[in-house]
Amino acid sequence: MEKRNCSTVTEFILLGLTDRPELQVILFVFFLVIYFITVVWNLGVLLLVWIDPRLQTPMYFFLGNLSFVDFFYSSVIAPKMLVNFLAKTRTISYNACVMQLYLFGATADVECVLLAVMAYDRYVAICNPLLYPVIMSRKLCNKLVSGAYLVGLVDSMIHTCCTFQLAFCDSNVINHFFCDLPPLLALSCSDTHINEIVLFTFLGAIEMFTVLSILISYLSIFITILKVRSTGGRRKALSTCTSHLTAVAIFHGTILFMYFRPASIYSMDTDKMASVFYTLVIPMLNPLIYSLRNQDVKDALRNTFRRIVDFK
Repeated sequence: MEKRNCSTVTEFILLGLTDRPELQVILFVFFLVIYFITVVWNLGVLLLVWIDPRLQTPMYFFLGNLSFVDFFYSSVIAPKMLVNFLAKTRTISYNACVMQLYLFGATADVECVLLAVMAYDRYVAICNPLLYPVIMSRKLCNKLVSGAYLVGLVDSMIHTCCTFQLAFCDSNVINHFFCDLPPLLALSCSDTHINEIVLFTFLGAIEMFTVLSILISYLSIFITILKVRSTGGRRKALSTCTSHLTAVAIFHGTILFMYFRPASIYSMDTDKMASVFYTLVIPMLNPLIYSLRNQDVKDALRNTFRRIVDFK
């Protein structure tokens, strides 16, 4: 292997979304609003699930965890991104970059697995309603959520360790707004072939397992719904799935585009736009999708506001 004169990298420079000064303040305000909505809605859903007795069911237990992950997920990226819009130097320390990559990868994996767990929950609720309280016990729910977190933490640790064993010789400028795997691999002066295989293998395995789990769950759900004679019964069964299906389609559609598209159509600018969508927009949309299409959540929200007003 050719040897290079490599100095130790102590920090990276993030180029961000754009280098046009006139857009920095506008983008700062725009993404600040998105982040504010994300924090308020996700923490609001988490609080509702915690305090409202009617939401103490497996479905809302998983929804509460999804809201927590979305809040944490966006908070790994958004604060540093917002600071960089107004900063003169967009630097991030080496250790902070390591931590950002690790936490981002872990939370993304957890969300991926949680969406599959929520599909299984809907399968049991619709296909085996009489056994639902027995099958989806608190013990099983805790195990499923713990498994999601374990998968995320371990998988992200593997990718992070593999990435930061590489050498960064020629430049420390990351053509992105956060420390993500593709731009870091592109920046390295080492051979990244093994890293690409590890990325494709582990990410592909998680994506394939979760997508297949969701497809099998919903295939069983739709077969069961077709057997329901009344139109009202079908509509009621479908209404409990539409929010989850919307969230799944948005999240997995973006992930598949980001990491499994042909190299011939790869573009860093396109990569940045897609990254904005799945790191900042999706965590904002998820609680809105579940809240606006879920009568239980809307009723819990109204009751909470009513209690606050009555208390005053």
